[in-house]
Amino acid sequence: MNGVLVFILNTLAIVGAVAAAAVAVHAVRLVDSVIALAATGSFISLEFILLQAPDVAIAEASVGAVLSTILFIIALRKVNAHKEDRK
Repeated sequence: MNGVLVFILNTLAIVGAVAAAAVAVHAVRLVDSVIALAATGSFISLEFILLQAPDVAIAEASVGAVLSTILFIIALRKVNAHKEDRK
């Protein structure tokens, strides 16, 4: 790939990861934070692909973006269901 294109893609991936992490921290609803955390993991896995580390990118995409998001959503649903039962 062209050096300028790689630089632009690296910059976009890093800025995207930082922006998604900031959204995850400052989001009001927990579901929004979880989705922003998944976006952060996706941007980081893109960065690993750009750094020519496909095995690390696959691990980050599967664990950091997908599996942890599913676990967080399940946990949030269970907590909300538990709150509903108390009422």
